[in-house]
Amino acid sequence: MNTADKIKELAKAYAPDTVQVRRHIHANPELSFEEYNTAAYVKQTLESSGITSETMAETGLVAVIKGRNPEKKTIALRADLDALPIVEANEVDYRSKTEGVMHACGHDVHTASLLGAARILQELRDTFEGTIKLVFQPGEEKFPGGASIMIKEGVLQNPAPESIIGQHVFPLLPAGKVGFRSGMYMASADEIYITVKGKGGHAAMPEMNIDPVLISAHLIVALQQIVSRHASPKIPTVLSFGKIEAKGATNVIPNEVKIEGTFRTMNEVWRKDAHQKIKKLAEGLCESMGGSCEIDIKNGYPFLQNDPELTGRARAAAELYLGEENVVDLDLWMGAEDFAYYSQEVPACFYRLGTRNEARGIISGVHTPTFDIDEAALETSIGLMAFVALQELNA
Repeated sequence: MNTADKIKELAKAYAPDTVQVRRHIHANPELSFEEYNTAAYVKQTLESSGITSETMAETGLVAVIKGRNPEKKTIALRADLDALPIVEANEVDYRSKTEGVMHACGHDVHTASLLGAARILQELRDTFEGTIKLVFQPGEEKFPGGASIMIKEGVLQNPAPESIIGQHVFPLLPAGKVGFRSGMYMASADEIYITVKGKGGHAAMPEMNIDPVLISAHLIVALQQIVSRHASPKIPTVLSFGKIEAKGATNVIPNEVKIEGTFRTMNEVWRKDAHQKIKKLAEGLCESMGGSCEIDIKNGYPFLQNDPELTGRARAAAELYLGEENVVDLDLWMGAEDFAYYSQEVPACFYRLGTRNEARGIISGVHTPTFDIDEAALETSIGLMAFVALQELNA
């Protein structure tokens, strides 16, 4: 029996247990950097497979599976543990038991999948050479991102992986399929906070005031030229403002207006340059209209770069394991993901796991109260991750 067939056999055997693991994690969600019970459950589940783990970043875990000749090569596999502050609307047996907290981004799937893949790899450890590092990180959903903390605490050392591989649920893609994209894939994400200051007063006497609402309106429009006239058309860039707060009234011009938005791109040099251009334009425009502004741009996650060679090998492995018809090309994605921190340090591959089933009504997107998956995807997930890992060790 070849490696792919052996892994498929084990994935089929372990899939029911993986479903139960996923349901337990889904029913007991914890918010970012509060994943104490989740980490304890993961640790216990690893131990049941004979795998010891160590705590990192307080609520994260790292473990290794050593094959023959473990020093030959090391690769890492990553999952995230945290849930979101969302009230679940699904009426299922494994519905969240924690009111207002829900695994609405599939991190329960990622964690259960890595546990299932680890079980397969642990069983096959006498058949491969090298070491597989398992990374269960906290806080993907909350700045500064658990990945950045894990890296600072040495997750990419002792042993140092030559590459890292992660996956993420993709409700736009049917269960049984996966997607890959080489090169730049996901955007950096920075938060912008602007306070436009003027001089408030009666709305019937505008000549006595410096209207921060009018200044803000001009500013929001003017800032779009950062994208349309300064960004190269070759670099994906988004500047959006989603919150404007002017605490005036129909007859009251306020003293200040608060504006909040996001800046996203896929080039770190342009990212830094754009920040300076945003600040300069905002300060200059506000001053020219008689007001002033305070602007704070909080650096979020960097952009995610899929290493072309690693991603090419992973895709080839997926085609071999699942068949070419079940592997698709992904478009650029302007969402952000803290796996990007790993991709800035070592060759990385972040691929997508199809979880959709239209016939069963499983179509909701991530970060929604009705998000769920076709659990048939879990058999695909654990088998493919194990197979990609072994193929990469042999590359």
